[in-house]
Amino acid sequence: MRALRKISSVGMILFFVTACLPRVGTLPEKPSSSLLSPAESQPSLFTPSELEEICPAEIAPPPEEKPVVSSPLSIEGLSEGRVELPISDESNDDFNLEVLPADQPKKENGFDIPIVINAKVEQFIEFFQTTLKHNFSSWLARSEKYIPIMKNLLRENGLPEDLVYLALIESGFNPYAYSRSKASGPWQFIYLTGKRYGLQVNWWVDERRDPEKSTIAAAKYLKDLYDMFECWYLAAAGYNAGEQKIVRAMKRYQTEDFWELSKYSYLKQETRDYVPQMIAAALIAKNPEKYGFTHIDYEEPLRYEKVSVYEVTDLALVARACESPLEELKDLNPELLRGVTPPQTPAYEVKIPFGKKERFLENFEVLQRAEKFRFRTHTVKKQETLPRIARLYHVDLEPLLQMNQLTKTSRLSVGMKLLIPVPEVRATQPALTLQKKIAGGNGDSRPEGVLYTIKKGDTLWSIANETGVNLGALSRWNNLHPEKKLIPGDKLKIRMASASSLAEEAPASAEGKEIIYVVKTGDTLWRIAKKYDITVSEIKTWNGLNGTNCIRPADRLKLRVGGIKSSTLN
Repeated sequence: MRALRKISSVGMILFFVTACLPRVGTLPEKPSSSLLSPAESQPSLFTPSELEEICPAEIAPPPEEKPVVSSPLSIEGLSEGRVELPISDESNDDFNLEVLPADQPKKENGFDIPIVINAKVEQFIEFFQTTLKHNFSSWLARSEKYIPIMKNLLRENGLPEDLVYLALIESGFNPYAYSRSKASGPWQFIYLTGKRYGLQVNWWVDERRDPEKSTIAAAKYLKDLYDMFECWYLAAAGYNAGEQKIVRAMKRYQTEDFWELSKYSYLKQETRDYVPQMIAAALIAKNPEKYGFTHIDYEEPLRYEKVSVYEVTDLALVARACESPLEELKDLNPELLRGVTPPQTPAYEVKIPFGKKERFLENFEVLQRAEKFRFRTHTVKKQETLPRIARLYHVDLEPLLQMNQLTKTSRLSVGMKLLIPVPEVRATQPALTLQKKIAGGNGDSRPEGVLYTIKKGDTLWSIANETGVNLGALSRWNNLHPEKKLIPGDKLKIRMASASSLAEEAPASAEGKEIIYVVKTGDTLWRIAKKYDITVSEIKTWNGLNGTNCIRPADRLKLRVGGIKSSTLN
């Protein structure tokens, strides 16, 4: 028994010694997880079966461990073909997940938003370099006009400046861009989102097209999105798809990782491509020569000053006060849809060329007093044409077309609204007609006031235009707010000038005479034509002004006149 115990003890000792000694000629095995970076060793959100469906060949998870999902930085692109799947918890088959044990995708320096270069980003870089190179070059050329002011506004609102490249992929920095989903402007706001962030959109203005106002609105929206998601990629995706869509996607797939969400068909392809496009566009825009974009003719940065003008002020009048081309004023104020400032906005801010403010202040009041117009709105009726409407209001067709951004071949539709520029003196003529009708006489009497019966669709502004009285005065006479809704059948009190007083203003006729007119400061062909009851085209024909409307003070024009309209325009 003692011998057996000794043998057993010796055997036990040898067994433990052997177990504790290193094996000769064999390297210790590395655990599979040591091949991954710390960011890649997070617990997986997928079961082994789900992971096999995503990438059956690339990853074989250990049998007794949760599969390891690569970090967002190691995702490598999409295949060319896209298979549309119904909304489900299964991943989108067009996404190839690839684990890179040693190499992580590169990060670019010099950006204040996260920049990741992966296969999908490289795919869009190549797309911009080849298929879309001509368009992208145009976008780059336009970008320098708007980027400086937009970056300043983003910075002032506490946002990364490089978010400006969202506007590059949204619109190519085009204020007039308009999408199939009715999004407008450089930041492509739809109506409701624009309204939520303070952008006014109506028949007169569309502030989504204003580079300054729309950038401020975009900054507020992006800040709200970032506060919600705490990730600029998710914020950008939310800007494209709407925040609720991103929230639902995060809940469905239990992840806060954009690259993870982009593997599934629940998000539209446009949204899944949105962030890679933004990154690709930013990389190229910051270093265009590196990516083959050379000899770009960049536009000059936008520079302007602001001045306040009266309601319904024509941009053409502002341009003359600044002594600048009208097209330059239109370019600075793309939000003005009718070429005039909106009514009921007595101090509307207009942008004018930088350095022109002093000149504007010198000229504007003089010009505004000399050339004062009222504007009426006309609702197109069945079978009406542009020449017929021009004759109805005794205005030239040319300014009517210009004011409404139409051509002679433009088609009118029933219900369409047109802006009619009517000289101030003529705007009093409907008032005279109305007074004669009510007084039932020759108009020589001077009633203290007349009663106007409100018709369906009337507003205080339209009645003021029709009767030739001031909107503010009409409101005071009737103790009404200018925006109050009127009830058909109600009566309004209107104080009107007598016919005799108006008749006294009419100048003596000059029938059948050819005269020489000396152009004065502030004159236009249109204004001169109105004064002498002739057309702009006639003036141009008589004076050989084919192809130009340009006249200068002291120019001498030959006019054939049959009767002067008004001496008040002298």
